[in-house]
Amino acid sequence: MLPESSAANKATAYEAATAFLGEWGPFQRRVFFLLSLSVVPIGLTAFSIVFLADTPDHRCALPAHLNLSAAWRNSSIPLEEDANRDGALVPSKCSRYKVENLLNYSERGLLPGADVNLSNVPKEGCLDGWEFDHSVYTSTIVSEWNLVCDESWKRPLTSSIFFGGVFTGSLISGQLSDRFGRKIVMFATIALQAVSKFIQVFSPSWIVFCALYFIVGMGQVSNYIVAFVLGMEVLGPRTRTLFSTAAVSLFFGVGYMLLPLIAFFITDWRMLLLALMLPSCLCMPLWWFVPESPRWLLSQGRTEEAEAILRNAAEMNNIEPPTVIFSSLQNRVKANEKRPCNICDLLRSPNIRWISITLWVIWNTITIAYFALSLNTANLNGNPYFNCFLSALMEMPAYVLSWVMFRWCSRRLSVFSSLSSGGLFLLIIHLVPAHLAALSITFEMLGKFAVSTAFAVAYAYTAELYPTVLRNTAIGACSTASRIGSIIAPYFIYLRTYSVSLPYILMGSLTAVAGLLSLLLPESFGMPLPDTISHMQQFPGCCQKTPNSKYEEKAGEQRSQVKRSRPQINQQL
Repeated sequence: MLPESSAANKATAYEAATAFLGEWGPFQRRVFFLLSLSVVPIGLTAFSIVFLADTPDHRCALPAHLNLSAAWRNSSIPLEEDANRDGALVPSKCSRYKVENLLNYSERGLLPGADVNLSNVPKEGCLDGWEFDHSVYTSTIVSEWNLVCDESWKRPLTSSIFFGGVFTGSLISGQLSDRFGRKIVMFATIALQAVSKFIQVFSPSWIVFCALYFIVGMGQVSNYIVAFVLGMEVLGPRTRTLFSTAAVSLFFGVGYMLLPLIAFFITDWRMLLLALMLPSCLCMPLWWFVPESPRWLLSQGRTEEAEAILRNAAEMNNIEPPTVIFSSLQNRVKANEKRPCNICDLLRSPNIRWISITLWVIWNTITIAYFALSLNTANLNGNPYFNCFLSALMEMPAYVLSWVMFRWCSRRLSVFSSLSSGGLFLLIIHLVPAHLAALSITFEMLGKFAVSTAFAVAYAYTAELYPTVLRNTAIGACSTASRIGSIIAPYFIYLRTYSVSLPYILMGSLTAVAGLLSLLLPESFGMPLPDTISHMQQFPGCCQKTPNSKYEEKAGEQRSQVKRSRPQINQQL
């Protein structure tokens, strides 16, 4: 373990060495907007399953050649109570009256209801398939492969398989990018998404569709995590705050809002997939404009490559770089400390172990609430396209708020306040009378707003707590842990069949508890990004430890040095 003053010195060394670039020059603007643009296709496809696998209204089909009178053909489907419509009688979706009985009654000239009591007519399943309503969708995977009635379990499983891919991508993407570099893994996963979605368009069966959907999920989360970390490491302290909390989230939200618009005009699921694939293809040429992370290159001992990127950045910003950017002493320290890191390092020491476990629990809880509330929009009354748009729209002010909180507020208090308020909104829902549906929806949207804010803050907060050598692996591990929540989130909504209030009580309680748990984490507000494990802050537990005075004094001196070495920052911003 290095002396504390040495750790503080190195923690700010990179910031001081690169301060000559400024914070908002042409180079930073290009990286900022191009990385943000690469997130738009992810927003487009994240909830595309809402339209790809929506279940149109349907009923049992009758053979076309069947010689039935119009009266008996119109009465061939029994009526059943619909719990979602306050017990109203609606045509059954999974049964019909026995065809042989209907033929007998029709040939004898009997009329349904008048001459025959329909409650006494025997029933049977949909032996000849189903008739689907095409007024909203031309086709979905549900109508394509009849994923209804006895096969309806395949529909939620499709989402679970996708999140299984997200789970796998979260697990491996961080380790791959920490070993091979941010840039190459980012663009490899963008290409993987494009190719998988293109092949998925021609899926001959549900099994093939799900196998490819697994790969899409794996590539999607890998793309997001690596782009997020790359921006955190390339951009300066102030710009990275805006990027990590507002920019990537807002551009994700833009993609999310575009999804219902595209789906409204393209109602065939195969053509919709093809349309959602094109933005990923458009991101591939960004390879020639997005740099590798100099921080990562430096952590790997590749100093010349890191300096070359920074000199190109200085030329783009019309700034004269220093003759030596990284001193030989810093290079020797980096080379001596360089050691391959992997996911096991997240549990190696008690300090990093408790930070990791706490963050995994918080991420998992946030993901349960976020995806459950997003998927629950299908249960709201009204147009599915508008409901999806409204859900996406609620996230936009949440991401702006996350930036405001992250820019001026304590990290722990930001996470705590957003999670606790979200839990409170969700717990209030079960107290709202059933006839005040609009009020319930309002509290649900407020809960979604708070949880979305917490999600954006948690991403950036996590990146600040972990060092460069482990940052991508750590965020990938947190994302992996959270995918357990995304996989089980649809089943929280399924609890509505037992009690409409039960999902909100469970989600509200878990979210509030996670908010309290966030108070145990170290505070990172105003601190430089750590580069090695020895730079990480201590897990304070219930009480914040008083930092060593020499360490605090040295860290303050280094931060002052950074500010003095970049006098143009305020003017540029």
